[in-house]
Amino acid sequence: MLFAFFVYKVYIIGMQNLISSNNINGDSSWYTLDNAAKIFPAIRSKELTAVFRISVVLKERVKIKHLIHVIPLLEQRFPYYKVTLKKGFFWYYLEQVNAPIPLKVQDGIPCREFSKKDKNQPLVRILAFKNIISIEFSHILTDGAGALNFFEFLLQQYFRQQEIPLTKNLVNIPDNDTLSNETEDSYKKYFKENIPPNVKKLKAFHLPYPLRSVPRFDVLIAILPIDEIKKKAKEKGVNITVYLVSLYLYILQDIYQGLHKLSKFRRRKIQRIQVPVNLRNIYLSKTMRNFSLFVMPEIDLRLGYYTFDEILKIVYHTMQLETEEKLINKIISRNVGGEKNYIIRGMPLFLKNMILYLKYYTMGTNLYSGVITNLGKMDFSGEINDKIDYFVITPPPPNRKLKINCGVIGINNKLTLSFGNITTSKEFEKKFLRFIADQGIKVKITRY
Repeated sequence: MLFAFFVYKVYIIGMQNLISSNNINGDSSWYTLDNAAKIFPAIRSKELTAVFRISVVLKERVKIKHLIHVIPLLEQRFPYYKVTLKKGFFWYYLEQVNAPIPLKVQDGIPCREFSKKDKNQPLVRILAFKNIISIEFSHILTDGAGALNFFEFLLQQYFRQQEIPLTKNLVNIPDNDTLSNETEDSYKKYFKENIPPNVKKLKAFHLPYPLRSVPRFDVLIAILPIDEIKKKAKEKGVNITVYLVSLYLYILQDIYQGLHKLSKFRRRKIQRIQVPVNLRNIYLSKTMRNFSLFVMPEIDLRLGYYTFDEILKIVYHTMQLETEEKLINKIISRNVGGEKNYIIRGMPLFLKNMILYLKYYTMGTNLYSGVITNLGKMDFSGEINDKIDYFVITPPPPNRKLKINCGVIGINNKLTLSFGNITTSKEFEKKFLRFIADQGIKVKITRY
C-alpha cells in the first residue's frame, strides 16, 4: 500500500513538472496557462466571457486592405497569442493553431465569448467598423498591458503602410531569448516560499439593481478632457487613478445612503474597489502573459459617513502601501502557493474547476464592490497621434454580483471612461458623471 502511494506521488509530481514547463523539448507549439489565467476556464460562460476589448477610434475610415496585411506580421511577432484552449487531465493548456487571427466586422455586443466548439480558433480577434479598429482578447492569454503592446504593434504597422513614420523601432521576428522572456509565467518566477498569508477580508457591499434580460451587457462611454480632470486631481494632491477610484467609492456610498432602512440593514457595510496593478513596473518583467494583481481600497460604513476628501486620503495611502513589493509578494505567494500544493496538483481537472469556481466567488467577487481598470495614457507622438480621436478599454462583462465595472484609457487630451453594465439601471453612471460635470469638467457621452 505504501509503495503504491509512493509510486502514485512520484507520478503526480513528474506529470506536474512536465506540465509546469513552457513546452516539451523546446517545442513551442503549446504553453501552460499562467497562474492568473487558470481561473478563467473554470468560470467563463456565454455571459461571463472573460473577454476584454481595446478600441481605437480614428479620424478617418479604416483601410481594410492595410489591416489585412498587418495580420501575418502580428502572427510572426506574437506567435504565443495564436493559440486555443485545450483540456488536459490535470490542467488546461494552450496549443498553437493553423488558423489565422480572424478579422471580423465589429457589430453587436462587445466582449462576446470565444466559442468552445471551435477547436481551431485563436483566443484573440481583430474587429473593424467604419473608423474603429478593435482587438478582443481572452483573459486566458494576457492582461490589459500585454494586449496594449499587441495593439500598439498593430497600429504602428497599420500606419507604416500609409508611409507614416514609426515612433520607435519594432522587433518584427522575436529571437529565442525574447520569446522566453515574453512567455514566462512571472508569477512563478517571483514566487517566494514561507511568506505569511494575507489577512482575511470581510464580504463587501454589492449594488442593488436588478439584472437586464439576456443579452445583458451594455457599455456607456464618457469622454473627458485630460487636462481638466488632471487639474482637479492635482488640486486634491492625487493622480487621476486615485481621484476616479475615490469617486467610485463616494458614489457607492451615496447609493447606499439612498436605500430604504430595511435594505440598508440587509446590505454589507464594507465598500471596496478592485484596482488592477501592472506588476511589470514593480518586478521589471517582460512577460506578455498575465502579470497583474489588485489593490483594494475600502471604506467601512459602520464608522459613519465619509466626505470625498476623506475617501481621497484613504485611497491614496492604501494604493501607496499595497503596491509596495513586500505586500505584493504576499498575494503572489498565496496564489502560486495553492497551485504548488501536492493535493491540488494531483487532482483531476474537473475537481480543480470546482475549487476554482468556488474560490472565484468566496475569495474574489464577494470581497469587492466594483472594478476600475486604468491602462494609462497612450502616446505614439507625431503623425500617428494626429490620426487618432480616442481609445476605449472595455473590461470583461461583470458577473451577476458585481454588475458594473469601469475601464479608463487616454490619448492626446481625451480620457475615456467605459462603463460596462448588466443591470436595468444607469443610476451609478449618472451619479458618477454628474459629480465630474459639477466640478466644471466637460463630459461627452457616446456609445460604440
